[in-house]
Amino acid sequence: MSNGYEWLEVESLDLEAQGVAHRVEGEGAGKVVFIEGALPGERVQCNVSRKKNNWEQGQMSALARESSQRVRPGCPHFGLHAGACGGCKMQHLHPAAQVAVKQRVLEDGLKHLAKVKPEQLLRPIEGPAWGYRWRARLSVRHVIKKGEVLVGFHERKSRYVADMRVCPVLPDAVSALLLPLRGLIGSMEQRDRLPQIELAMGDTVTALVLRHLEPLSAADATRLREFATTHGVQWWLQPKGPETVHLLDEGGTELAYALPEFGVQMPFKPTDFTQVNPHINRVLVARAVGLLDPQPQERVIDWFCGLGNFTLPLATRARGVHGIEGSSVLVERALANARRNGLAGRTQFSARDLFTITPAELLVLGAADRWLVDPPREGAFALAKALADLHAAPPADWQPPQRIVYVSCNPATLARDAGLLVHQAGYRCTAAGVVNMFPHTAHVESMAVFERSASAPP
Repeated sequence: MSNGYEWLEVESLDLEAQGVAHRVEGEGAGKVVFIEGALPGERVQCNVSRKKNNWEQGQMSALARESSQRVRPGCPHFGLHAGACGGCKMQHLHPAAQVAVKQRVLEDGLKHLAKVKPEQLLRPIEGPAWGYRWRARLSVRHVIKKGEVLVGFHERKSRYVADMRVCPVLPDAVSALLLPLRGLIGSMEQRDRLPQIELAMGDTVTALVLRHLEPLSAADATRLREFATTHGVQWWLQPKGPETVHLLDEGGTELAYALPEFGVQMPFKPTDFTQVNPHINRVLVARAVGLLDPQPQERVIDWFCGLGNFTLPLATRARGVHGIEGSSVLVERALANARRNGLAGRTQFSARDLFTITPAELLVLGAADRWLVDPPREGAFALAKALADLHAAPPADWQPPQRIVYVSCNPATLARDAGLLVHQAGYRCTAAGVVNMFPHTAHVESMAVFERSASAPP
């Protein structure tokens, strides 16, 4: 039902996948309205739940004109109603339109925040819209009043766990485990002290990490083993922080994913950071390496290298790659992966705080022909600022990288850093495009290429 407010014309989607409209009538004329469930081009009314001086927020309550891109959600647990799963936000929008929205978010961020226009828009990287999520953190809750255990994502805007029977963004075999997992946890003695199950899939192994707040009894360990045998999964246990994760029983098959184009095999632990979507990751790595285009005689630096997802493929093309990460533990793991793939001679790794890096530290690291930058959501401000400072007062022996490929998981921090690189560090943004790593969510991954301007000093 409508609450009697005027009909609103939805103009766009924001970063939270809310429709954006403006009031045109009454005292509130000109006020921005954010509308959950509304799509661009639609004519809607909404129930307002929050009001501020300059904006309002609410849920769509009536729909007079429907977008041609509106589709039937593929999951029975998706929606705006109480109890709906909060894992996805855009299932009501056609997947191709989701990509277009994310491309617009990227372009608008670069234009308005950075005053940068890419010379070329890259074709979006996209893949399967369903069954793509090989990593997930599932909450577990024993609901005493209901007499059952819930396993899944949180409800929309709630701390409660959604009552999920299936999850179409998970692979079919994993979605089919949701109900058996509820039965398993419900049968365990420690069911009130098991808050989380983390999923991590490799190419041949499905691992489940059980967070437990108390030691497991022998009977509960036996239940886990029986479940693993029946369903073909591998149990890991996490009694405290991520560093305490260990196999329930030693001798399990190693978790790993392959990057076949480069002949690289990447082992990992289930709590390591790896990309949620392995199909997209393979394409992402190939495109990043292709855009960076390292030559056999060149040296490359891979900033925020992690386990070597980009470092090792780059090492198959360049003379040498220096992977830099903030954690000494990750650096050791990346080095082990390089050795395993026969690339130790072409790689080196070091640990340093990448959020405080200075121009002096860049000089110590030495010249590199090309950079790959893949930061977390906070971006790479210190790195871009150090380049800008060196451009403003270049030492006699300083040679900046000729090309930078920046892989981003946050369009706002990418725009901020792009502004520094283009307006203060002597680069052009030659290309940019989105990577649809998380279909049906508002999460925007992207990639941008920066080339040293011909007019910039050497």
